[in-house]
Amino acid sequence: MTDIEKLDEVFSEYIRLRDADQYGMVRCISCGKRMRWTECDAGHYVSRSHMCLRYDEKNVNEQCRECNRFKSGNPEGYERGLRIKYGRFVLEYLENKKKNICRLSDYEIEMLTLYYKKQVKILRMKYSI
Repeated sequence: MTDIEKLDEVFSEYIRLRDADQYGMVRCISCGKRMRWTECDAGHYVSRSHMCLRYDEKNVNEQCRECNRFKSGNPEGYERGLRIKYGRFVLEYLENKKKNICRLSDYEIEMLTLYYKKQVKILRMKYSI
């Protein structure tokens, strides 16, 4: 597994735990379906090919597998969910940030991985998950 794949894995776990309630339940940002945090994806609004947004916590949210994998991310529902969750300017923020060109250094990847591992540990302890 590459360093980026390790970061992707821990970041996905963080996103899925971040908005879980005390029972480990989350709600799809696109369609509102409730499910266990282990049964959802960490769906990207702007494709993860845009490195400046790949690990942006506003760009990545809990999403049911149906919306993420079979409905091309359900962009209309995702937009609505983003506005509700973060406010009306979030789409402008993401569109502007998408235009930036970013490349993460090996050091930055390592530090982000360590940071999100720590966050996952904290969330797992908080919810006893």
